[in-house]
Amino acid sequence: MTTTLEAPAVHIGLATSARKPRRWRKRLTRAVHASAAVALFVALWELVPRFVLDESTRTFLPPLSEDLQALWDLALDGELADHLLASIGRSAAGFAVAVAVAVPLGLLIGWYRPVARFLQPLLELARNTAALALLPVFTLLLGIGELSKVTLVVYACVWPVLLNTIAGVNTVDPLLVKAARSLGLSSPRLFRKVILPSAVPTVFTGVRMAASYSILVLVAAEMVGAKAGLGYLINTSQVNFQIQQMYAGIIAVSLLGVLVNAGFVALERRFSTWRPKEKP
Repeated sequence: MTTTLEAPAVHIGLATSARKPRRWRKRLTRAVHASAAVALFVALWELVPRFVLDESTRTFLPPLSEDLQALWDLALDGELADHLLASIGRSAAGFAVAVAVAVPLGLLIGWYRPVARFLQPLLELARNTAALALLPVFTLLLGIGELSKVTLVVYACVWPVLLNTIAGVNTVDPLLVKAARSLGLSSPRLFRKVILPSAVPTVFTGVRMAASYSILVLVAAEMVGAKAGLGYLINTSQVNFQIQQMYAGIIAVSLLGVLVNAGFVALERRFSTWRPKEKP
């Protein structure tokens, strides 16, 4: 009797210990696959300028190690922090205004069909106008100061948030809406309990896109009439033939974009914990 009871326990313990190495191997494999392309790109950036390009071409494409050294020097003397804080401040201001305007407006347009029909032609016209094409207009109307740059960021960020919010409301499962109405939910409660939770993932997709746009558009705007910012750093370094510093600014923009996107991915997971997890 004792032997019969102990056998399953030993079997379960062996099965559990055998599964742990498999999980670690899968995680390691995924990590290698995810980083292989980046590692190859980094290796090419370091080796090709150093061993393949001639001296004249190498001047315009230095090895990655030299660019990282320039980035480190900018960080040590505090110049990078000044430019980074200036860009983050402008991006955050424009992004916050865009989200505060676009999310309620998108919910309104997606929920009320007459409003959607009335505004649809105007939205189609405005969404196909590139934000950078309006930079001269904003500069003429608002000057070359902070207001024109923040306004440009607002314009660029509004559209992904607005359109994804509308799509999120429109793609709610009709069966959920019918079931909620059959249970006697009023329109405000239906909107709060069914529509909003279902639209959250799509809304966050638009928010993530807008966060990336806020950085990219601002960097271009800072190349005109700015006295600080990552775009100003890149443009000034190029004009003064400080090539390593120029690439250092580009790397800083890329790292900032990766960090911002990772933060919003984590935030999206936090607000979408009710969704079933996708299989890796």
